[in-house]
Amino acid sequence: MKKKNTRQLGMIGLGRMGGAMVRRLLKDGHRCVVFDRSPKAVQALTKFKATGASSLADLVNKLQRPRAIWLMVPAAVVDATIADLTPLLDPGDILLDGGNSYYVDDLRRAKELAQQGLHYVDVGTSGGVWGGDRGYCQMIGGEAAIVKHLDPIFASLAPGRGDIPRTAGRKKPGNTAEQGYLHCGPNGAGHFVKMVHNGIEYGMMAAYAEGLAVLRAANVGHQTMKVSAETTPLRHPANYQFDLPLDDIAEVWRRGSVIASWLLDLTANALAADTHLTQFEGRVSDSGEGRWTVKAAIDEGVPVPVLSAALYARFSSRGQADYQDKILSALRFQFGGHAEEPIH
Repeated sequence: MKKKNTRQLGMIGLGRMGGAMVRRLLKDGHRCVVFDRSPKAVQALTKFKATGASSLADLVNKLQRPRAIWLMVPAAVVDATIADLTPLLDPGDILLDGGNSYYVDDLRRAKELAQQGLHYVDVGTSGGVWGGDRGYCQMIGGEAAIVKHLDPIFASLAPGRGDIPRTAGRKKPGNTAEQGYLHCGPNGAGHFVKMVHNGIEYGMMAAYAEGLAVLRAANVGHQTMKVSAETTPLRHPANYQFDLPLDDIAEVWRRGSVIASWLLDLTANALAADTHLTQFEGRVSDSGEGRWTVKAAIDEGVPVPVLSAALYARFSSRGQADYQDKILSALRFQFGGHAEEPIH
């Protein structure tokens, strides 16, 4: 039996994704040296046979040259972590950033690190908290030879072909894309593709959310509407008398519908647990990729109205439209004496 091609990898950042990635790599025979600001996180992985490190210097000392170190930390601290690491490294060592960094930062980092003889690889990583079991889709940017050297790592983290049928008419059978990872191009290409991936994700999530909200309000005809000159009345209440089971609708859509997807699976999970979603307040964060996608689209002259609207909806969810809404109310009052309707 052919011996599995394995690698040694340092992992910095053992949070929701980093720790699960290490466990997946260890299970496939790779050797991992791990560090996190939380000693408990490091200790937890030593139980799975990872080698713990007490500091960045300790991690570097425990890795064989040429070292490969994967950063799975928030985008805001990647530069600081690299600055702390680089004095400890030797020419030929490799740094990988698997977080959601801005691709423009990748271009700068790769250039700066190359001047020190270091290699840089950007890995857009998708899979979330489910990736430890399902595998991680990886979009990779960097030098071809370095990416090839690290292929066993990417292959172990990826989901593999699984039971997904091959795309009919596809001209590239055997390409790693069918395994769930792809060398997209030079430095920055990986995070550029992941950036657009997340922008699309915003739009898909918004579409499910808006559609389900329309279904939820389909019983508005049952409600007694206050007569007001400020708000147009519901003209045909008899047309909106449906009390629809949202959890069952999400479930039936999962089965044979053209809008079936993993995001819909997760929507069905949430609605099955609580149709009213009482544990959530509806403040939706954005970690940057949606903004960067819209900016790239503007630079390229590509219209992206759906992705833009989904991004702005997230701003509104956090109260960032409150002042402009006050302006609108003030203007209506100024030109027509229109008072604000109380919230029911």
